[in-house]
Amino acid sequence: MSATPETTAEPILTLYDKIGGAAAVNAAVDVFYGKVLNDYRINRFFDGIDMDAQAVKQKAFFTMAFGGPNNYTGTDLRNAHARLVKMGLNNDHFNIVMEHLGATMKELNVPAELIAQAAAIAESTRNDVLGK
Repeated sequence: MSATPETTAEPILTLYDKIGGAAAVNAAVDVFYGKVLNDYRINRFFDGIDMDAQAVKQKAFFTMAFGGPNNYTGTDLRNAHARLVKMGLNNDHFNIVMEHLGATMKELNVPAELIAQAAAIAESTRNDVLGK
């Protein structure tokens, strides 16, 4: 009898897995909000917001959006940002947030191709975030 090699399928890794899972998402959100809150161009949108609660929601959202466990219980993006749209949130502000997301991931040594994947996922939310 000859032995047959075992065939085991390679697991498909999500972006969440590739960037380092929960620890990476948690670190990224903390660094990201540091950048956002220090940016005079957009920090007014966070006035009066409980940033600890906001960070928890953002971590759950990124985890879900990047292919990790879906524990996101927040409202949909359109409704979550409607108040901000009324305050003037627009494409320029969204672009600034995108810059901070990319800079955060670069600072955390995420490879460029994974940053591009994350940016594409974030970009796919633009119309909902801006209420379009």
